[in-house]
Amino acid sequence: MTGLVPGVDEAAGNAIPTAARAERTDAALIPFWPLRLDEGWQCLSTPAGACASPTQWPKSGWLDAIVPGTVAAAWRAAGRLDPDHLPPFAFDDHWYRLSLTGDGPRRLRLHGLATLTEVWLDGEKRLESDSMFVAHDLDIELHGTVTLALCFRSLAPALAARRTRARWRPRLASPATLRNVRTTLLGHMPGWCPPLQAVGPWRPVELLGGGPCSFDTVDLRTELDGDDGLVHLTLTFVQPQNSSSPASLSCSDTRAPLVWQDPRTLTGTLRVPHAPRWWPHTHGTPTLHTVTLELDGEHACELGRVGFRTLEVDRGSDDEGFALRINGTPVFCRGACWTSADLATLAGTDAQLSHAFALARDAGMNMLRVGGTMVYESDAFYALADAYGILVWQDFAFANFDYPSDADFIASVTREATQFLARTCRFASLAVLCGGSEIDQQAAMFGLPPAMRAHPWFTEQLPAIVAAQRPDVPYVAHSPGGGVWPFSTRTGITHYYGVGAYQRPLEDVRRANVRFAAECLAFANVPDDATLHDATGTIHVHDPRWKAAVPRDPGAGWDFDDVRDHYLRTLYGVDPAQLRYADPSRYLDLSRAVVAELMIDTFAEWRSAHSTCGGALVWQFQDLRAGAGWGLVDALGRPKSTWHALAAVLQPVQVVITDEGLNGLDLHVINDTAKTLHGQLDLVCLRDGAVQVASGSCAVQLAPRSRQRIEAATCLGQFFDFTYAYRFGPQAHDVTIVTLRDAKTGEVWSEAFHLPDRQVHERHDLGLTARPERTASGWQLIVETRRFSRFVHIADQNYRAVRDWFHLAPHRPLAIPLVARDPLNANDTTPAPEGEVRAINARATIFYR
Repeated sequence: MTGLVPGVDEAAGNAIPTAARAERTDAALIPFWPLRLDEGWQCLSTPAGACASPTQWPKSGWLDAIVPGTVAAAWRAAGRLDPDHLPPFAFDDHWYRLSLTGDGPRRLRLHGLATLTEVWLDGEKRLESDSMFVAHDLDIELHGTVTLALCFRSLAPALAARRTRARWRPRLASPATLRNVRTTLLGHMPGWCPPLQAVGPWRPVELLGGGPCSFDTVDLRTELDGDDGLVHLTLTFVQPQNSSSPASLSCSDTRAPLVWQDPRTLTGTLRVPHAPRWWPHTHGTPTLHTVTLELDGEHACELGRVGFRTLEVDRGSDDEGFALRINGTPVFCRGACWTSADLATLAGTDAQLSHAFALARDAGMNMLRVGGTMVYESDAFYALADAYGILVWQDFAFANFDYPSDADFIASVTREATQFLARTCRFASLAVLCGGSEIDQQAAMFGLPPAMRAHPWFTEQLPAIVAAQRPDVPYVAHSPGGGVWPFSTRTGITHYYGVGAYQRPLEDVRRANVRFAAECLAFANVPDDATLHDATGTIHVHDPRWKAAVPRDPGAGWDFDDVRDHYLRTLYGVDPAQLRYADPSRYLDLSRAVVAELMIDTFAEWRSAHSTCGGALVWQFQDLRAGAGWGLVDALGRPKSTWHALAAVLQPVQVVITDEGLNGLDLHVINDTAKTLHGQLDLVCLRDGAVQVASGSCAVQLAPRSRQRIEAATCLGQFFDFTYAYRFGPQAHDVTIVTLRDAKTGEVWSEAFHLPDRQVHERHDLGLTARPERTASGWQLIVETRRFSRFVHIADQNYRAVRDWFHLAPHRPLAIPLVARDPLNANDTTPAPEGEVRAINARATIFYR
């Protein structure tokens, strides 16, 4: 079932003004969708088994409840949720109740119930569910007012039940018997996320019927036939219709008749001649087309928006790689692994989701991965992915465990997978379907040979379901997967933590020969001071709350603070422990800078012309709690230094630098767009950040969707020891700056920097200045320096700098837009900018107002 919701597509469309919208028909738009039962709910928590039925409910203790939502969301709204002392929601019972009024037959649709659930109607149990990921229909008869009750039972009995013995027991989630229960691992992963367990009606509850034209299911699919787009529709009604009534489908000024297969079912195909393609935003326009159903020539209903695209996997010349081709064009997939916009609701608001997708787009990301440890996301999520031009790598909800293979389990997950694919069949952004996360890897690391690791669900049954439901989307059994070891970095799909958890040097990025990293580069990324203060009330790294928020792998003798500290020591030449004790503020700034530097250098290698890497997704997009988590975006939705670093290296038009040792520097120019670009490369080497010791320029023509390598020596025309590899005397320079600009207008498209020595012992008077300036759209900050400024950071009391944690070349004023620090709560009373500018090689902080 599709379970589309009115208003979702319209909201997503308004967020993206460039997305194509079809003309409305002359027919009057009328609502056909189900009635959302969002208001009037109450919930109550009791000890497990305290109430066998609604007749035993306590009279007091009920809270107003948010549906769709969870018990945690209701407690938070009531001011009862203490984030430092979270209740074990999954091990109590929880009741929800709502009064329904009507007359006649209805269909109750429950899109997601977490997790062991009973559905009661006026004291009679009508349904039981044991999967969080399965939707249920319940046909009921209304004669006045009835009470709908949902009881979410404790997981304890299901977790204690005996089933087949697992061949391995991962440490990721606790207890190990979660393998038997179809619920998210969020809330059950010590060291990864808070123990906030998912309980409640986390997906919409709807009432169908009550009108002559109520839809039951909408199956809307697209494909390309040459240059033409085909839209296929199968639509069913809850109640029989007049099958002699004319019906048609329209899209992009094209209309086609629909055929009644029976009084409840309409089918048909519409051809859109020369249909514009849907592209990821980095490579083109994510064009969408509104599809409208017309009945009787008088009434119409928008069914949603669709895109036309082709998608295929490129395994490379050796047949061991993994990359995507969209509309026949190779696409380097870059982005992050999604967590949740709001751990309490497991969905987030439309505004939160739109904000997250805007951040992903602005950083140059074109893919998000929904991993097997998370949940299947809402329709709004996939609609926004379509509208923003963000590809979605979708794991099915399996991770790490040795899952059962008995008939009941397979029947349940078959229903789960089939429903998910039917619900998302119209979304063009869905790009990869994956059986699950780190399952084959766990088995291999426990020593099982390939024949014993194979599970028919992932290798036979699930791929058959995908082939039938979404033949346009490639399926991979596991992530990671490929090669003798499924986690091999140079074959297929890997999870790359060489630079990161395994504390390998930066040279390992090239040595590993990563073909596609579905996860990579996990660090304890430090938020800005504003978030540390607003969310935790402290910025002190010795506070116990700091360590509580630092991610760690269960059983490991280290955490991800230790990983970051390793690179502070090896790249920047500082003693983290001593610096943390003597100057905690500088420790935090260097911690933010070093992870940004690691991101830039790693992605520069993977995007370079000599790389065979097809994509890389950082672990993770957003923190699940306040603190130094894995997220590129903090728990309040604010970008961290790593987000800004990626925004500097992931853009569609880009120059990056790779250090080639004795061969000097290679400059890699990238053009992901569909246009031929005529550019100019300017190169300058500075001593003491100000004195020019070498410079040169060269013209460059960037073919559409291409990349090329240019030796730095070509721009210079003579020998210069860019990398200080030959060491003929003292080091002649401390930074090389490469600028890619429009050859005609001089507009700067991209900049890249190389430092032959990254150590940070010296600090100078940089001549750094900053002044706020009002513009027609708000405020901007003009920043300028007389000497190369390294990792400039803007900390404003009222605003967030759109560009931050950047290198600044001397005598090049930079205008940086300022936006409200919390855009979801912004208003017209925000005061003028006031703050400070810091750089990690600056002797002093610069203040402005």
